[in-house]
Amino acid sequence: MDCLFCKIISGEIPSKKVYEDESVYAFYDINPMAPVHVLIVPKQHLSSMNDITAENSAVVSHIFEVAAQLARELGIAEDGYRVVSNCGAAAGQTVFHLHFHLLGGKKLGLNMA
Repeated sequence: MDCLFCKIISGEIPSKKVYEDESVYAFYDINPMAPVHVLIVPKQHLSSMNDITAENSAVVSHIFEVAAQLARELGIAEDGYRVVSNCGAAAGQTVFHLHFHLLGGKKLGLNMA
């Protein structure tokens, strides 16, 4: 498979890892949009939210648990943070492996365009 995030998870492409367990991998974004910008991805390749089913949805719940844990560890939980996932090219998804952006460390704007 020619998936950037699958290659990062496997170690084929280096990343600055902040968390890993049996089902999730989290690493710093190489083009951060905030002082804290971490990508949290399932190790199982799912192209987007459209691939979530009853059989694999537990990983999404786990990702949100990891996001809250990382927000505390990275010092952004108290002031606030954002978790974002784009689904499809028209929504801004550029890597077609389900992923969630954890953003914080500054006041984030309300522009959702």
